[in-house]
Amino acid sequence: MRSLSFLLLFCFLISCSSPQHPESLPELENLINSRVSELEGTFGISFKSLQDPDLSIAINEDERFHAASTMKTPVIMALYQQAEHGRFSVQDSITVQNEFVSIVDSSTFTMSVSEDSEQDLYSLLGKKTSLYHLAYEMITRSSNLATNILIDFLDAKKVTSTMREIGADSIEVLRGVEDIKAYEAGLSNTTTPKDLRIMFEELAKGDLLTKESKQEILSILKQQKYNDMFPVKLPEDTPVAHKTGWITNVHHDSGIIYMPGGDAFVLVFLSKNAPDREAVLEASADIARYCYDFMSNR
Repeated sequence: MRSLSFLLLFCFLISCSSPQHPESLPELENLINSRVSELEGTFGISFKSLQDPDLSIAINEDERFHAASTMKTPVIMALYQQAEHGRFSVQDSITVQNEFVSIVDSSTFTMSVSEDSEQDLYSLLGKKTSLYHLAYEMITRSSNLATNILIDFLDAKKVTSTMREIGADSIEVLRGVEDIKAYEAGLSNTTTPKDLRIMFEELAKGDLLTKESKQEILSILKQQKYNDMFPVKLPEDTPVAHKTGWITNVHHDSGIIYMPGGDAFVLVFLSKNAPDREAVLEASADIARYCYDFMSNR
């Protein structure tokens, strides 16, 4: 009898720890809402199937968040758009420099290698490298130095203008990274879950860029080195073309998750005022898995 009781308890515990498998859209939305309700902070989530536009969920989709490094995806899209317009080739070279101008008063500032997530680029200061290399490091290793060089080269206003062309009406790319005077003046790059969702839909099936440019950008996004959010609980080797972002109490992931049968979906997870980083990372991974399982059950 004791053995039977132990077996029942074991089965109960296993069932409680098993992944959730939502089969309907309302069930998926309830599961996501329940998961984020366990966390401290404000969250915005956008989910949409790329094959069936009726399969979508919007939770605080129009809420504005500090963009952190998610703004680097608009930058690479603007880079390829300007290249397609004939201004340059992404294989053209540019000098690696570390002096930038604040948008507040035009004073200069430099990036600190110790504060950057990618450090190899600093060894090339004063030398030339390709625009493609800068874009690759900006996305895959979230290089802030590469980002600032590219924003100076492209013009932040033109990056925002590119987003307006695709209907992303709330993304604001005002400046590069570590412009402390701008930050203190409340001038930061911002976005909404909706706008990032529109942006990734454009990368998947829009006509702003050629097929070749979109494929190249998505290939870079799939080589993302920071994979502690969406990919963590997905089946091994699941392709994820995504860009993360984080600053104090802010933890984001955004991108396209690909299914084995050829389907795919956009998922955006943004947060603010969320002090427990590890809890937020795990929740984002859970939500990505909920969405993946939902799509698998279709």
